[in-house]
Amino acid sequence: MSRGAGLTPAIMDHPEARPATTADLPEVHALIESAYRGDTAKAGWTHEADLLEGPRTSLEALEAILGNPDELLLLFRDGSAIIGCVHLTRLSATSAYFGLLTVQPGRQSGGLGKHIIATAEREAMRRFGARTMELSVVSQRPELIAYYTRRGYIETGDMKPFPIPLDPPFFLAVMRKPLENTI
Repeated sequence: MSRGAGLTPAIMDHPEARPATTADLPEVHALIESAYRGDTAKAGWTHEADLLEGPRTSLEALEAILGNPDELLLLFRDGSAIIGCVHLTRLSATSAYFGLLTVQPGRQSGGLGKHIIATAEREAMRRFGARTMELSVVSQRPELIAYYTRRGYIETGDMKPFPIPLDPPFFLAVMRKPLENTI
């Protein structure tokens, strides 16, 4: 099956998902940066602009996702504009990880993030056979931990070091959700 075949249909008024292509990457990269860093990110509530500076990701990192069969970058469009994305990774035969959940800042708090998460969970089950989904969130963002808790994710108690050394150091709280009953 091709990477784009058989994606889950749109729910209500939310856009359908499709895998990113190399041609999408400049727009996806710009969306991610605008949602996580800088003044544009402050139009939404999920940004890291008050905590971190510098790029959130790179075009090279996004290209690497496209080249890995155990990873998937899903896009969500409104007409011709990419308004959201999520990155999925197969961790094991029964577990997947999602990250880079991105919603255009002006569209946050409208249900699109919830739709993207639900789509990511279904795709992880379908493509990777996942029975659990994992994510990590900056522990200094309790409102994000609460958001994922409302979506059924539970803190595992595990903490990972933040990939960028900071003083004081940041940590990533690991959260997990069983997927058996989510379709």
